[in-house]
Amino acid sequence: MEQESINDIAEQELKKLEFRISELIHTCERLKEENRLLRERQGNLNDERLDLMKKNDMARAKVEAIVTRLRALEQTA
Repeated sequence: MEQESINDIAEQELKKLEFRISELIHTCERLKEENRLLRERQGNLNDERLDLMKKNDMARAKVEAIVTRLRALEQTA
């Protein structure tokens, strides 16, 4: 009888442990997916940042060219 009670308690503890392990596995899988999505988003944001930097450089070059032409026109006038 006492052995049966010990076995029941052990069985219950084992089930609790299995449940906690299952929860940990689920949490780990969720975190892995979240991490993958964040890395993907970071890559996209880095690509967008590089694109914006290139556009900014192009705009700066155009503005500098316009300023140079305006100064040249100013000097001839």
